[in-house]
Amino acid sequence: MFSLQDQQENNQKKETQSNLTNNNFKLFLLLSEMFLLFFLFLWLTSITSTTSLSPTFNDIYCPNNTTFQSNNNTIFKTNLNVLLSSLVTNATLGGADFYSTFMGLGTTNVVNGVFLCRGDVNSTVCQNCVTTAATDITRLCPNKTESIIWFDECMLRYTNRYFSPTSIVPGANLKDDKNITTSKLDTFNGMLLSFLDRLAREASNSQTAKQFATGEDKFNLSISSSSVYGLAQCVPGLTNVQCEECLVNASRTLLTCCEGKQGARALLAWCNIRYDFYKFYNATDDSSSLPPPSSGKNRSGSKTRTVLIVVLVTGSTILFCLGCYFLIRRSAWKKYKTLLKENFGDESAALQSLQYNLTTIEAATKKFSSENKIGRGGFGEVYKGTLIDGRQIAVKKLSQSSGQGGVEFINEVLLIAKLQHRNLVTLIGFCLEDHEKMLIYEYVPNKSLDYFLFDRHKARLLHWFERYKIIEGIAHGIHYLHNHSRLKIIHRDLKPSNVLLDDNMNPKISDFGMARMVALDQDRGSTNRVVGTYGYMSQEYAMHGQFSEKSDVFSFGVIILEIVSSKKNARSLLSDNTDDLLSHAWKQWRDQTPLELVDQDIKESCNHSEVIKCIQIGLLCIQEKPDNRPTMATVVSYLTSPSAELPFPREPTESMHSGILQNVVVGGLSSTSISTFNEITSSVSSAFSASA
Repeated sequence: MFSLQDQQENNQKKETQSNLTNNNFKLFLLLSEMFLLFFLFLWLTSITSTTSLSPTFNDIYCPNNTTFQSNNNTIFKTNLNVLLSSLVTNATLGGADFYSTFMGLGTTNVVNGVFLCRGDVNSTVCQNCVTTAATDITRLCPNKTESIIWFDECMLRYTNRYFSPTSIVPGANLKDDKNITTSKLDTFNGMLLSFLDRLAREASNSQTAKQFATGEDKFNLSISSSSVYGLAQCVPGLTNVQCEECLVNASRTLLTCCEGKQGARALLAWCNIRYDFYKFYNATDDSSSLPPPSSGKNRSGSKTRTVLIVVLVTGSTILFCLGCYFLIRRSAWKKYKTLLKENFGDESAALQSLQYNLTTIEAATKKFSSENKIGRGGFGEVYKGTLIDGRQIAVKKLSQSSGQGGVEFINEVLLIAKLQHRNLVTLIGFCLEDHEKMLIYEYVPNKSLDYFLFDRHKARLLHWFERYKIIEGIAHGIHYLHNHSRLKIIHRDLKPSNVLLDDNMNPKISDFGMARMVALDQDRGSTNRVVGTYGYMSQEYAMHGQFSEKSDVFSFGVIILEIVSSKKNARSLLSDNTDDLLSHAWKQWRDQTPLELVDQDIKESCNHSEVIKCIQIGLLCIQEKPDNRPTMATVVSYLTSPSAELPFPREPTESMHSGILQNVVVGGLSSTSISTFNEITSSVSSAFSASA
């Protein structure tokens, strides 16, 4: 009979053997991929010219009357740094060509920000432009409370005041050096206005959210016709009328500043419009956005023949390499299946029931069509789908930048699949194919809690008994993650948009599988990568990266106060009230008027003793020191026991909007601050909600 020590040694040998096999497999795949990528690189470099990723600077709005003293206004500077970091973060998530948010507290320190990428540029160009703009805007225009920077590829703006969507101020005009023939000037102006007005209507009435349009027209300026190209775009969120009026006003400025020019553009805060005599949009590379060089027929024909020869030779080479590559991958996949069986043993049967092939998921989501896209977050995009058997699903397509291997991914899938609780979103399966990693969840129809909570009209649908049920359900779900799962799971991003509501308005916590998992006997950890949402993070986590069960407890406390009040723990630019929700809740408790915090629509009909108890629990959960916060087990006992005696809360932590982040990024928009806040966002849509 083997001793316990012998058994442990055998297990350790098996694990080491499995790791070696796994490493060999990964090395094999890596070498085959490097082989293919090498030839791809040769092919691409042989047929494309060297392009620069640097965006083309156009202009900057830097008003003299908005200067602030950075030494005397560190709060505004801090909010600005965090705002710019947030804009960069949301651009580098990929796929986003527009994002707006705000940071700060009160009417003097709030700063609103937005970036907008040109509607025809790809995500890489967009990301690079926004990153450059966020750095250059404070370098070229330091210590300003508002500024706008325009590039060919994007626009980035921040301000502490409101700009009218139809105003031509602030704005900038750019013009070409070449002139139109004087005798044709009146004719050209008339045709140009008609052309730009048509573009304005098309952009404002666009069927997509971009409010973007391009077009071409023939202008009869001489014996032959000349093609004129145009582009119009508005910042999403404007009404059709506002967008069209903004673009029409912008086009009229061109007749004043740039009359008779062959190319010009008007750049405003809410829209931009441009025309030129060459096709400057829909470029596949940077060289396409330059005016075509003049060349003779011989030179053009020689260049065409050279390109054709290069394409034929390198194309044949690449096809041969692709054939070899796929043969290698087919053989590798067979070995990979054997490896999974060796690694997971008895779990392989469970994996078969959980695994879906890519063809099935593509059919369910209409090949990940934009109409089926229902959300996007730091971990990837989410699509609604319907399986052949009629079940509705939510497919989370994970970002390929995670660096996680297949075996590690499946290990986490097996763990998440074992987390079964009525207040957690159920994992149906996974897909691991063609470098894609996807998690397949149940589809929850009633969207997320924030969809109801922060809408004045929809909040009235949430009666107090439903709100109390939601609070209890969230508490039970977090308690399960902390204490009853195989591994202690700390969510780290609890917020109303991550709480989904089923047909009966029962809460289901989502994104728990993406959280940091720690060993069962380890209740604390630290990280250099702060993952969370502004307004829901505890002080020790936001400032020092220290997370624990009590980090989730803090977030839960904020959620309770939001459910009671139907108010978000954030500031509005136009509000005269300088308190955030946490400070306001404490003041009402201190002044013995806690019911003043309650949503007015439920104030008369709610159970006052239950409401006061929830406010007290919320204040206990947001205490500054983690040790002073209750555990989720204690919170559950408070909520389920009518006679439970609760301790009296102390004044909670300092405002998240005015104190915590100030100490972290007060040094400016450095690479460290961007790294630290690369996943802090002001609002992230629910990963599995049905929001459009």
